[in-house]
Amino acid sequence: MSRILAFCSEKNNIDAQNTTDPCGNLIMRNAQRVTIVGIMGVEILFLIAILIMSVVIHEVSHGFAANWLGDPTARLEGRLTLNPVPHIDPMGSVILPAILALSSSPFLFGWAKPVPYNPYNFQRGGRWAEALVAAAGPAANIAVALAVGLLVRVGVIPLEATNLAVSIIFLNVLLAVFNLIPIPPLDGSKVFSQLLPQPLAVGYERFREIFERNLFLSFGAVIIFVLLFGSWFALFIAHITRIIIGA
Repeated sequence: MSRILAFCSEKNNIDAQNTTDPCGNLIMRNAQRVTIVGIMGVEILFLIAILIMSVVIHEVSHGFAANWLGDPTARLEGRLTLNPVPHIDPMGSVILPAILALSSSPFLFGWAKPVPYNPYNFQRGGRWAEALVAAAGPAANIAVALAVGLLVRVGVIPLEATNLAVSIIFLNVLLAVFNLIPIPPLDGSKVFSQLLPQPLAVGYERFREIFERNLFLSFGAVIIFVLLFGSWFALFIAHITRIIIGA
């Protein structure tokens, strides 16, 4: 780029806006490329940062719910913090989101290290305890989306930051809804098992245990879902986002 500018500066009366000037065209084309790449790079970094904080809020909410129900495991292991460092999973929090963003995937997705909990320590909640812990993560993401959406609606957020706010809403709704899909080991599988009649719940629990013990099965099922329904799912999340912001 600097060589192009140096060469063109030797010409007299160069007008970079003149479409008949090949040197001006060259400057404009390269400047546009550099600008687009720079903007994309910044946007990707912002999206990954938003995703990381969203999954951290999601996981911390699981831990707070478990702690409230009587299990201190997450608290004792220092996981009840919004500091992303203890929660970051290199593959799920950084590498996968970066690949999805750079490949123009229909939606961005990732995960943090699961917050540990021991259901045998629960002192309240009864048979719903594990489902409550599972639902706490998506509920927190929905709360974040609604809070930011309210700020957008009342005009508190500056116009320049609107795109950032919409990204926060979209990614949090995405995390909430996607995690509620009843595919083990997603949160929805733990909630769904409690909603089923007892005979069906027993069979589903066996199915869930098999999937949770075999990561290839569970992640394979999630990948198949994304490949088959990813674009439709992204459109559905975009529709919810528009409702939240009142667009």
